[in-house]
Amino acid sequence: MGEFVDKAKGTANEAAGRVKQGIGRARNDPDQEAEGVGQELKGKAQKVGGAIKGALGDKV
Repeated sequence: MGEFVDKAKGTANEAAGRVKQGIGRARNDPDQEAEGVGQELKGKAQKVGGAIKGALGDKV
């Protein structure tokens, strides 16, 4: 179950990060754009963690 939750949270964070980046670019706000990049990277890390949990059978 943890695998699915991590992957879902990762996907949500990636999407939210991309939206923040777009808004930051549109508003010429580098801080918001950077925040979006960070959130997108967090989402990618969560998805990797979910994949590892899946490979190891949620024992991580």
